Amino acid sequence: MRIGIALNPNPPFVSAPGDGRNRGRRRRRRDLLALALISITVLLGAGCGVVGGHFWLGVRAPVVHLSRTAAHSNEVLSTATRPIRPLAFSSSWLASHPPPDLGIAATEGIEVDLDSGRVLWERAPDVQRAPASLTKMVTAMVALDLASMGTEVTVSALAAQEPPDLMGLSAGEVVSVRDLMYGMFLDSGNDAAEALADGLVMHDRFIALMNAKARAMGLLDLRFMNPTGLDQPGHQASAYDLAVIAASLVTYYPELLPIADTRQISIPATASHKAYQAYSLDKMLWSYPGAVGLKTGFTDAAGGCVASLAVRGKRRILAVVMNSDVFFTDAGKLLDYGFSTPA
Repeated sequence: MRIGIALNPNPPFVSAPGDGRNRGRRRRRRDLLALALISITVLLGAGCGVVGGHFWLGVRAPVVHLSRTAAHSNEVLSTATRPIRPLAFSSSWLASHPPPDLGIAATEGIEVDLDSGRVLWERAPDVQRAPASLTKMVTAMVALDLASMGTEVTVSALAAQEPPDLMGLSAGEVVSVRDLMYGMFLDSGNDAAEALADGLVMHDRFIALMNAKARAMGLLDLRFMNPTGLDQPGHQASAYDLAVIAASLVTYYPELLPIADTRQISIPATASHKAYQAYSLDKMLWSYPGAVGLKTGFTDAAGGCVASLAVRGKRRILAVVMNSDVFFTDAGKLLDYGFSTPA
């Protein structure tokens, strides 16, 4: 179940009246959960910025810096998450413009024009399945709800032992949230994701905040069981869910975009941690013109996954591919098609 809430007369991402799937969504808006979401959704003034040479819409909202001691106390945390409004995409254009056979291997996926909110291509977009490391987009957002980029996190022994994709952390190192973001987006480091989940609040609390973030985005069917995306019963999301998550990251967490757009980085050693060399696993950054991230993933249950964003001029196209043996090839085909459609 999804809920999209429009807070201005003509916002992007809002469902079109003629969309049959969205008629069901509008009916579901009337339930109590929708009312609860409305009651807690607060929209701050919109801001804007230039990130990595591209123009992004965003929201200026305070980021609360929590000390590790306060975060691990037994007191109830009054966590100040960034206010966001649920985003929704319209399939009405797709209904009248069926795409050609693009030869896509993925079993699930979706492509969206982020500026118009139009769905340009989709395949089983509502099927819930393992999302692999695309989960880490939400991990990153929740971490920034809790702390600033400069916050230092002590790496737990459990985080340092988390397999298989690694930043290379060692137990007891003290690493900034920013550097952990590089390790999480480039190396897809499960150790970095677990370090954030263990180091900012209690681990269970962090997972609860991830699921609360999903509900705030209007995503009612997905469920996160861990911050890494490793296969676990009940850990699931759909291609549509992940497109909403990616669009929310772009819109409300623009400081993550330069990190997701980084091909490689050298993080020098400090008195509290060793040096790191991070290389992006996202081949789209190296090969596709205009690609700016966002996240790759692979597990046995999920197969190959990618949320790929590309920018050409003022146009932004997002492709989400799930369960594909050739997920970069699939993403490239979808992006090519997306940019070939009228703006």
